Amino acid sequence: MTLFPQGGRPSLILASGSGARRMLLERAGLTFGVEASGLDEAAMRDAMGAPGSLDPGDVAEVLARGKAEAVSERNPDAFVIGADQVLSLDGRMFGKPASMADARARLLDFSGKTHRLYTAVAIAAKGETVWAHTDVPSLTMRRLSPEFIGRYLAAAGEGVLGSVGAYQLESLGIQLFEQIDGDFFSILGLPLLPLLDALRREGAIEG
Repeated sequence: MTLFPQGGRPSLILASGSGARRMLLERAGLTFGVEASGLDEAAMRDAMGAPGSLDPGDVAEVLARGKAEAVSERNPDAFVIGADQVLSLDGRMFGKPASMADARARLLDFSGKTHRLYTAVAIAAKGETVWAHTDVPSLTMRRLSPEFIGRYLAAAGEGVLGSVGAYQLESLGIQLFEQIDGDFFSILGLPLLPLLDALRREGAIEG
């Protein structure tokens, strides 16, 4: 039984301004709208407690659910997809870099180390989450010289500020890594296969 049996298949909304997530859904052949949640993510993180006391997966899921539910409340006749990604390294959590200087410092810190990406996705309907999932890929960076990082950032440009790791794996960012373990779609920001399966079960897309 779907949540919207009387009116046929409902509309689908992506509650994210991420170009990578939009690209993934478009290439999967989905028809959807895009609407930012408008939530203050920094305030939500602060409300969850001290950084050292939080599980990165819980943080990512709470934010994904919050985004989906906020947009769902404004669009009660649609299924809404919310997503979030938290990077964890050595017990520290990272959101998106605030500047190119921040991105440079981050890549210098990540050089030669393995970090994890906690990638959460949620589906909301009628203001409530009906499904959520978190995937955790691991990525190991090569040992990078400061000179290489400078050249990389100059070539990649400010688009890296949209990535929690200050890289875009679908383009030049792939050159930063020596090993990747996990789902490629999750690294880009959306666990696509579990999401599509859930959308089919809910009747949001054709099965």
